[in-house]
Amino acid sequence: MKMGSKSNAIRREKDEKALRFIEEITSNCDEVQKKVLYEILTRNAETEYLKRFGLKSCIDYETFASKVPVVTYEDIQPDIQRIANGDFSPILCHQPIAEFLTSSGTSAGERKLMPTTAEEMDRRQLLYSLLMPIMNLYVPGLDKGKALNFLFIKSETKTPGGLVARPVLTSYYKSHHFQNRPYDPCNVLTSPLESILCLDSFQSMYTQMLCGLYDRLSVLRVGAVFASGLLRAIRFLQLHYSDLCQDIATGTLSPKINDSGLRACMAKTMRPDPELAAFINDACKGENWEGIITKIWPNAKYLEVIVTGAMAQYIPTLDYYSGGLPKACTMYASSECFFGVNLKPLCDPSEVTYTMLPNMGYFEFIPLDRDSSSVVRGSNPLLVKLADVEVGKEYELVVTTYSGLYRYCVGDVLLVTGFYNSAPQFKFVRRKNVLLSIDSDKTDESELQNAIENASKLLQPYDTSIVEYTSYADTKSIPGHYVIYLELLTKGSIGPGRDVLGQCCLAMEETLNSVYRQCRVADRSIGPLEIRVVKNGTFEELMDYAISRGASINQYKVPRCVSVMPIVELLDSRAVSVHFSPAMPHWSPERSRVGATRL
Repeated sequence: MKMGSKSNAIRREKDEKALRFIEEITSNCDEVQKKVLYEILTRNAETEYLKRFGLKSCIDYETFASKVPVVTYEDIQPDIQRIANGDFSPILCHQPIAEFLTSSGTSAGERKLMPTTAEEMDRRQLLYSLLMPIMNLYVPGLDKGKALNFLFIKSETKTPGGLVARPVLTSYYKSHHFQNRPYDPCNVLTSPLESILCLDSFQSMYTQMLCGLYDRLSVLRVGAVFASGLLRAIRFLQLHYSDLCQDIATGTLSPKINDSGLRACMAKTMRPDPELAAFINDACKGENWEGIITKIWPNAKYLEVIVTGAMAQYIPTLDYYSGGLPKACTMYASSECFFGVNLKPLCDPSEVTYTMLPNMGYFEFIPLDRDSSSVVRGSNPLLVKLADVEVGKEYELVVTTYSGLYRYCVGDVLLVTGFYNSAPQFKFVRRKNVLLSIDSDKTDESELQNAIENASKLLQPYDTSIVEYTSYADTKSIPGHYVIYLELLTKGSIGPGRDVLGQCCLAMEETLNSVYRQCRVADRSIGPLEIRVVKNGTFEELMDYAISRGASINQYKVPRCVSVMPIVELLDSRAVSVHFSPAMPHWSPERSRVGATRL
């Protein structure tokens, strides 16, 4: 047997083993879930948290459900804080907490800290190992080329107790699971590790793009974690293609890349190729960028991006740049837990469903056709087990993990679309209570209201008040940005000038949570906040429009966020002035108060 044939046989055997594993665990969903709950509770029986609720030797589901409350982050924050501050007794988990994963959701304006263990990282790696075997069923020949995936790390901090706190993908890219992963011919990246691990987002993007351009004919898939990230890469190419072409033509790396380790790594890639540089320059210099992805990477078979939930707003733009390439959403995961996989990864984005893998954690669901407002501290609403959910119903996801979360409300709303074997399949509907989202940010209504109130304070000296407001996540620009529509009432003869309204934009940004501010300052994945002042009476017109479409005049409330294009067009047609934030809001890792002691 030739070496190539032998490696192909090994890969096929590995794929078949992974697919058999999926069949096994989805065929015995309820039994696997019982085993998972038993393992979690027996391992953690001596933890302070479970003892607090009198969970002793009896660890059946009924006892667990009757004694352990359904909780939100605010309920367990005191316990999280103790661990962050250096209390390493078994508070939540018998195993040592290895680090905290920072959730993109926030509590009191700051990132939530999710405990994780070394074993949990192994479990998550197991899910990663299933993705390519699934994809190989739908896209043959991925072992013949490479993936141009734009991958980035974000800044991390240490808690007062010395534990690292960082986003889940940063943790993964820095782990031995990623850096020392076995060679897989179907999953070869164009980006070198040094480029992915460079904390400077410009240098990381520049060198990843450069490597992708050099390898353009080998690229079989193009992607990023989120759709917004891939569009940001395309915008980066628009802005910097001249410099990139210069580097390729001469074989020398731009002095803008000053990271010594990155320069040494890129020296292995750099070579003069005037013909390639001329081709890229010709492709990029025009104003028409329709289909640019397939022009530059002609062998790309699909885009690998998340386009569900808030990311669905980017689908038309992705179609424009890619010529309608399929978009693969491969997995459903969060900082709290990894949940499931998409067994039909090339389906239309509107039909994406995730099959829950019952070995990843213990899953329960709050039916949303009941009174979900009862989910408060100490309450025990009637939850539904994973195997007992019903097709066509919406639920809020509740998870119990090996790492110390018990009956924790994740905040995701899911719709049951069917079953694969005995494991349910879900469509991601939305994040609960999230009003605005551009990238990894999540802004709720109370945060937006606080931002409006701070802007109002700057208008008071000019005898001006905010009559009404609404918001819009504008993703037509790259990067996307928040738009706030304001209807103002000025009592005096002189209202606020442009500078004042610009400062109102900045004041609102300063009020928004740390995830938003990090996206603005460090990641540059969100553009400056914009205020559009509309004519007086605009919000009455908005109400008239809603009533004409069937809304009740007695129950009508101004929506605090709009997404329907006729409404956006109505608001835009009434805009009398436009203002942008004149500066960056304040943000730094040190100011994020990750795990700071509360007084």
